[in-house]
Amino acid sequence: MEDKMYPALQIDRSKLADNAKAVTELCGASGIGVAGVVKVVGGDPICARVIYDAGCKWIASSRIDQLEAMRAKNPDIPLMLIRIPMVSEADALVRAADISLNSDIDVLRAIDGAAGRAGVTHDVILMIELGDLREGIWQESEYIEIAREVEGSLKNLRLAGTGTNLGCYGSINPTTDKMNELVAATEKIEAAIGRKLDIISGGGTTSLPLVISGGMPPRVNHLRVGEGIFINKDNEDLYDIRIQGTHRDALTLEAEVIEARVKPSHPIGEIAYDAFRNKPTYVDRGERRRALLGVGKVDYGYLDQILPRTEGAELLGASSDHTILDIEDASGEIRTGDILTLDTCYAAVAFLASSPSVRKCYK
Repeated sequence: MEDKMYPALQIDRSKLADNAKAVTELCGASGIGVAGVVKVVGGDPICARVIYDAGCKWIASSRIDQLEAMRAKNPDIPLMLIRIPMVSEADALVRAADISLNSDIDVLRAIDGAAGRAGVTHDVILMIELGDLREGIWQESEYIEIAREVEGSLKNLRLAGTGTNLGCYGSINPTTDKMNELVAATEKIEAAIGRKLDIISGGGTTSLPLVISGGMPPRVNHLRVGEGIFINKDNEDLYDIRIQGTHRDALTLEAEVIEARVKPSHPIGEIAYDAFRNKPTYVDRGERRRALLGVGKVDYGYLDQILPRTEGAELLGASSDHTILDIEDASGEIRTGDILTLDTCYAAVAFLASSPSVRKCYK
């Protein structure tokens, strides 16, 4: 048996494929193609291959270095950059991605120049601002002007479509009305350039409930889905919506117990601030058995984004490199050297996959 080092992000490829298949079939029934977003796993090429083979039509990430790694391993997969690019990234972009989201004419001009130097045509999606207040063009006159310039003057670019982002910054809910706004903006662009666009990209995982309810306008034909494939908890936990055929545990954290002993439950001495500038409070429950795990906030970011599977084990807190559990009432005896499994949410996985101290393991 191969030795495994901890902490480890355990990736179940079969469950991941099931998730991608379920999401892409759900969307496909409404004429929607899915770009599988792999930024949460650090652009892992193995995961990219799994979800592409399971039905995703594109693989997407927000980071060009991740796209470069995927292109090297999977040259046949269409790749999409979903963070609007920097001018300084233009040359790398046209080598690493087939299509990108954009909202700035100066960046588009730089990409056009880079594509010309590389001898390629690069597809672009114009992002329309619908109120979430992250990326996107707000004024109708501006997005029509930019569309006309891309169509008429930037000969190394192809205007593939429009898109929007909702729910990531302003927490704005994707509704039928919002999607109809996107369609209306697209049709104004189409009237200005004299042709239909291929893609209307209506957001990401937060737009899946609209697909399920039947409220997605027929012209919206593209979504960028990450959490709904890899983690699959947000829609169920926050909106009580479950996609049939999906798993919530395709990705889990495995961590090793590095200390297990009885200690007081309340710190002894004058309480000041912790390493993260917080002044916590504690409940005195007497002496209780506790376990330290060899993983901490530097690895997963947020304590409330992980949950031990061991029945009766309770998360107490964490420092940069340690996680502290109350195991007084845990089922079974937990000893130093034991490996505990913890379920993960999106933010935790994003940290875990980016930590050089966390190993990715596959089954």
